[in-house]
Amino acid sequence: MGFLDHNTITRFDEAVDAAFEPLRRNPITDRAMYALTELGDFSLIWHTISLGRAAFGSRRQEREMYRLSAALAIEAAIVNGPLKLAFRRQRPVVAEERAHTLRQPKTSSFPSGHASAAACAVTVLIDGAGPAATAGWITLGTLVAGSRVHVRIHHASDIVGGALVGIAAGSAMRRLWPLT
Repeated sequence: MGFLDHNTITRFDEAVDAAFEPLRRNPITDRAMYALTELGDFSLIWHTISLGRAAFGSRRQEREMYRLSAALAIEAAIVNGPLKLAFRRQRPVVAEERAHTLRQPKTSSFPSGHASAAACAVTVLIDGAGPAATAGWITLGTLVAGSRVHVRIHHASDIVGGALVGIAAGSAMRRLWPLT
């Protein structure tokens, strides 16, 4: 039995899912988490924020927008291509009706593309950001990624795996395309 054997991962997934249970079926929490999940589709939230910052910000924020778009495109190609094909993990089984309508992905559950995109975006966006902005980006990224467990589209371990891929992709982009 290893540290990351199947039983350990299953227990982790079940514990995190149980922790989310008291938040489910609360109309306010459900609406917020379903909205965050929908905004995370195709990295819409990250592209929209980046475009807004570029449109009303500085020349640096315009360069940040291009860099973030490139990072998210590369991250998505890696996650939604070879990684999901390699793992082919089944998504969580949902017995009851969902609180809101939700797009049902047909790809593998592992790794989470929403978590990967969120972690990639946060890693890129915190480059040169102050402490308050960094905390805000991390909070938003965590909420987007966590929304996938709340709506039962991903297991918690899918989120962790996706976040690790996203951090790696964002870090690589920061090294390959410095803004200074």
